[in-house]
Amino acid sequence: MIPALESTLAVLVVTILLAIPLGRYMARVYAGEECFATRWLGPFERAVYRLCGVQVEDQMDWKRYSVAFIVFSVVGTVFLYVLLLVQKGLPLNPEHFPSLSAALSFNTATSFVTNTNWQAYAGESTMSYLSQMLGLVVQMFLSPAEGIVIVVVMIRGLVGVRTKALGNFWVDMTRTVLYILLPLSIVFALVLMAQGVPQTLGPYVQAHLIAPFLHAKKEIVHQTIALGPVASQEAIKQLGNNGGGFFNMNSAHPFENPTAFTDFLGMVTMLLIPVALVTMFGDMVKDHRQTVLILGVMVVLFLPFALASEHFDLMGNPVFHHLSVTQARTAANAGGGNMVGVEDRFGAGNSALWGSLATSTSTGAANSAYDSFMPASGLVNLFFMQLGETVFGGAGTGLATALAFVIFAVFLGGLMIGRTQEYLGKKIESFEIKMASLSILVMPLLVLIGTAVAVAYASGRVGAFNPGPHGFSEILYGFTSASNNNGSAFGGLSADTGFYNTALGLCFLIGRYWSYLPLLAMAGSLAGKQRVPASPGTLAAHGPLFGGLVIGVILLVGALNFFPALGLGPIVEQLTHASIALAK
Repeated sequence: MIPALESTLAVLVVTILLAIPLGRYMARVYAGEECFATRWLGPFERAVYRLCGVQVEDQMDWKRYSVAFIVFSVVGTVFLYVLLLVQKGLPLNPEHFPSLSAALSFNTATSFVTNTNWQAYAGESTMSYLSQMLGLVVQMFLSPAEGIVIVVVMIRGLVGVRTKALGNFWVDMTRTVLYILLPLSIVFALVLMAQGVPQTLGPYVQAHLIAPFLHAKKEIVHQTIALGPVASQEAIKQLGNNGGGFFNMNSAHPFENPTAFTDFLGMVTMLLIPVALVTMFGDMVKDHRQTVLILGVMVVLFLPFALASEHFDLMGNPVFHHLSVTQARTAANAGGGNMVGVEDRFGAGNSALWGSLATSTSTGAANSAYDSFMPASGLVNLFFMQLGETVFGGAGTGLATALAFVIFAVFLGGLMIGRTQEYLGKKIESFEIKMASLSILVMPLLVLIGTAVAVAYASGRVGAFNPGPHGFSEILYGFTSASNNNGSAFGGLSADTGFYNTALGLCFLIGRYWSYLPLLAMAGSLAGKQRVPASPGTLAAHGPLFGGLVIGVILLVGALNFFPALGLGPIVEQLTHASIALAK
């Protein structure tokens, strides 16, 4: 087994090496430049525009762009909601699955349209092939594309001078799907198929058991093996920071994640687009110091917490030590550490690393049971989400939130020296700070209010499988995941209830649109400003000193908002484990 630090660094290094050329390519795509892809896919792009009546030259201001963004999302939500409600009567349903309830259809539709991909159901026993492909997978392409275009508009706002033109939503969406997400997904899906991930429209397979057994006085003589178009869904699930798996076990299932190579590749692909967007940002603003700054902030925030999570799970449960149960690395326990809820193929260390990547991005995929992590490791997963998608984050939305924190840090730096500061030549004034503050504070309000309501009412408490601090952590994790459009969960939370389907569905929507529409307004304000040349009093928005200020702002917001809640859940649970072990 590769030691924790080496495995973590390997994922980061490979991702950055792949992200640099991808980011440069993406910058050319959004600039409308000719490249190898446009020679092959250009006719398809132009055909889409003709079919939809889109004028490429029609530039939108931030208000028109926002309206198009909202309308597109509403149409997608309604379409997916209706599709799930009438699933039973539609084709490509070889297992004859019934339609979903209204509450579960609402929860699932809002979840996938907002790139959350929260799953309050077991995919292989709930969703038909048509629902998986036409409903869920289509939104797995469109929802990350919406996130990416948000940050593209913000970059145009920083680059533009005295203009209202921020691009065309329909053009940006088409180019994102056609030139970026679709080609990457095809390549990744082919690799997964070569590694053994199924891709079929055939019915489930009945396997006859060698040793039948009795269950509820009935002899079980065969096992149903679920199959389906898995590889295509798995590819965009990882690349688009979606996380919604074909199977209930998600990436712990051998048909989604069969080998150590697919596990490593899955971790790389979770990071690939968020990191590529950072390199794209440096290219588009023609200042690669910003790439170094933002990527450096993300890595500095990620590494210590991720390594701490791996450390606590590799150390194992201290309560077991007095029982003479070895949790060290042995021939029978190859990975060592806390193996509860962990796939033997991956081990405790890589499972904790996967969890850190899935929660620092907005992927939310899982190759192990997060509910079974040591409390300190669960704390890391929670805290990564509660930092507001600033540590890599989701496709587009991560960099957008990081830029909001950078602008906020510029404002604080200006307060320290008593003058209005600028970022990339644009004055940061009251409107920009109001929009940044609104974007940053919506998520904590959703998490804390939602958790408080859930623990105050029986309909919320009944969903927690465990009592005490761990049950509180399950509820806190659910609202944190929903409000950050992450989609991962502590498995002990029974979320397919009227209360949670509705409450979390509202968190999906508010966490997505109330957080990012203010950033589009900020982009419109910045685009209308004149560029200001740097002066002796200009704050240098790059380098280690400014990077430290950004990190301090991110940690301060996260710590002040969530430390009391974390103290009631994973912190007290970890301390309880330690005290029990010492008492023994």
